[in-house]
Amino acid sequence: MRFDVLTLFPGMFPGYLGQSLLNKAIERGLVEIHLHDIRRWSKDKHHKVDDRPFGGGPGMVLKVEPVVECVEEVQSHAAAPGHVVLLTPVGRRLVQPIVEELAEKERLILLCGRYEGFDQRVIDLLQPDEISVGDYILNGGEVGAMVLIDAVVRLIPGVLGDEESHQDDSFSRGNRLLEYPQYTRPREYRGLTVPDVLMSGDHQAVERWRREQSYLRTERRRADLLPHPNTIQTIANNEHGKETSP
Repeated sequence: MRFDVLTLFPGMFPGYLGQSLLNKAIERGLVEIHLHDIRRWSKDKHHKVDDRPFGGGPGMVLKVEPVVECVEEVQSHAAAPGHVVLLTPVGRRLVQPIVEELAEKERLILLCGRYEGFDQRVIDLLQPDEISVGDYILNGGEVGAMVLIDAVVRLIPGVLGDEESHQDDSFSRGNRLLEYPQYTRPREYRGLTVPDVLMSGDHQAVERWRREQSYLRTERRRADLLPHPNTIQTIANNEHGKETSP
């Protein structure tokens, strides 16, 4: 999969790209990430890409010409023009189903904003997929682009060591439950012990415990994800063979 990141600050990315699973995915040819400095498309001798907003107001606005022309030229760098994503707080919120949708694309072009945002004609002309990584404001789209890349890359076949490892993640493939607690060695630490069921060797009991813990954790922390407040009790009763009221 190919990512093209269009930004005013390409120097923010090398450290991120050189670490962990993402770096290994790049080295193995599973992922390509290309950085493009939007200033290269400025016609101003000082490479200026922003100006004061018409109508007044604080801050500066990214100009339409360098941004649109940057996107158009970058699109020509590969056979597939790519799916253009604009990182913006006014976009649709990035949730796991959208990550899964984006992971199906052959190429993503990520447009990182700064200052007061883009001239509206950038959106009107390019018709990008506007995406927000959360209901808060960042200094620019670069960190949001890293979040999106990180979420998408782990769904690309071959990136994770265990191809099933992402399937039980919170929010994955329609799973609206938070992930169950995880434990590893040592078995006891400062008086806290690993639950006995995880040491029992009974795989069905372990799976049942994990499902129950997922529901309980979701009820306590994100009850809004549950379809009905009685879901926890219904599932617990079913797990123990009890009849429940419809």
